[in-house]
This record gives sequence, structure tokens and C-alpha cells, in this order.
Amino acid sequence: MTNDIDEALDWQGKEVDCASCPHRAQRDVGGCELKKSCVQDRYARRIERFFQSNRTLADQYLDHPYFETRAVAAGYATVFLLPKLLDDPDETVRWSAARRLPKRYLLPLRNDPHREVRIRIASVMEGEQLRPMVNDSDYYVRQVVARRASPALLPLLVLDPDSGVRREVARRIGSEWLAQMAMDKDGDVRLEAARRMSPGRLLAMIGDADWRVRYEVASRAEPYEIGQLLDDTDPLVKEMAQSRTGNLNAPSPIGIGRVTPAQEKTP
Repeated sequence: MTNDIDEALDWQGKEVDCASCPHRAQRDVGGCELKKSCVQDRYARRIERFFQSNRTLADQYLDHPYFETRAVAAGYATVFLLPKLLDDPDETVRWSAARRLPKRYLLPLRNDPHREVRIRIASVMEGEQLRPMVNDSDYYVRQVVARRASPALLPLLVLDPDSGVRREVARRIGSEWLAQMAMDKDGDVRLEAARRMSPGRLLAMIGDADWRVRYEVASRAEPYEIGQLLDDTDPLVKEMAQSRTGNLNAPSPIGIGRVTPAQEKTP
């Protein structure tokens, strides 16, 4: 495959000089190739190809001044040498080392200054390991926590300032919390709660301001309890209520371009 970058520059922007490279002997045996597989090159893909062919050399590059070199080398170096990279000034290097280490080494990275590292750490943590991250400053970190945390931790996120976090919580939290989440100010959160509520408890949401929630009530609550939805202001809710109560006298009110909540895709 032809490389689309027709240059060979090192991390300082200088031309790569094979003659001065300490691994020039590797070129003669196919261990490296200019503009394709080179540890001196500044392009990570070429550095990666070099270590794929020369894994035993990776240990020598964990202290290299170029972060891409350190990050790629961390993927091939001896595992016992990686803990020191958890304090590397570059987040790419820290994560490259962290993903190969046992989880106990990752715990300090729950407070990493870079959000991408914390997102990745949250994606591999489990149970109580996630507790310190429920108050993370980044909304997406908390969303990942909400997806992975044990049900016992989810009540800590019920009042999270981000609606996306609360929506994830509503999907997984214990049923005893659904009534509270059904009063959330965000319609998406209330809809997630409604989808999980039993028909009997769902009736409490019959007057919800969001037509999608009322549609959920109309489609699952006991037919004899949804009478007030027969004249709902939303045509889809009204039609569903009429079809379930046997009142089919009114003409079909389905509007152009509308979809039911069941057809909607959560972003």
C-alpha cells in the first residue's frame, strides 16, 4: 500500500538520516524502511510499523522526548516498565501505558487532568471503583459512569446537572426510583422512566407535558384509565387512546412527518 505522505521528517522537523540511525542494520534485514517503517519518523503509523517488527527495542524508547514515540513504544514494551508512564506529561502516553496494566494501577487516573483519559478509565472501571467519578467535572465522564456503575451508585446521579447523565440513570436505576425520575424537568428523562414503569404506576404521568410520555401512557396503561387521553391535543396520543379503548369513531389523525416514541432513536 502506497503511503500518502511523501516525506521522512523526525519529531523536530528534520530529514530522517538512516546513516546516523542506531538501528540502520535493521534496514538490511527488512526491519525498517524509510517513509514506511521508521522509529525516527514523526508519524505514529510508521513508528508503529517499526515496533511491530522490532518489539524488543521498545523498552529503549519509553523516555524518548517525542510523545508519539513514547506512546507507541508503551504498546510493545515490557509491562513491568510501564507504571512510570502513568505520570507522563502527555495524556496519550498515560493511556497507552494504562490499557496494558492491571486495573489497580489505573485507579489514580480517575483524577487524571485530561478528560479523554478519565473517559477511558471510566469505561474499564467497575462497581465501587467508579464511586469517585460520579462527581467528575466532565458530563461525558459521568455519562460513562452512569452506564457502568452498579445500581447502588446510580442514586448519586439522580440529580446530575446533565440531562444525558440522568437519562442513562433512568434506564438502569432501581424501579423504586422511577417515580422521582418521572418528575424530571427533561422530557427525555421522563420518557425513559415511563418506559420502565408498570402500567399501574404509569398512570401518574397521564398529564405529562411531553406528548411522547403521554403516548407511552396511552399505549400501556389500563384502557379503562386513559379516558382523558381520548381528546388529547396530540393526534398520535389521541389515536392510540381511541384504538385501545375501542373508540374508533374519530378519523385517523396521524400527521405528516410525525413518528411515535417507539420509532424515535435515542441519540
